[in-house]
Amino acid sequence: MTSLRGGSDHGGSTVEPHPLVCARCGAPAADGPRPTTWTCSVENGVRRFFCDTCSRENLRAIEGRLDSSWW
Repeated sequence: MTSLRGGSDHGGSTVEPHPLVCARCGAPAADGPRPTTWTCSVENGVRRFFCDTCSRENLRAIEGRLDSSWW
């Protein structure tokens, strides 16, 4: 693997992290590390995060691998 000059894979620029927000209800995650109770899904090449409440309410759809648009 090669890196660009500047010591990072982003060309030396710093990228500020986006605040983690539930893709279904919009609830923000607490500051700090990503919550372990949230669910991550990749739909159409886009990573989406769902809070623990939305994850619990839609567990069967998640286990059935239905995209969140079906919930």
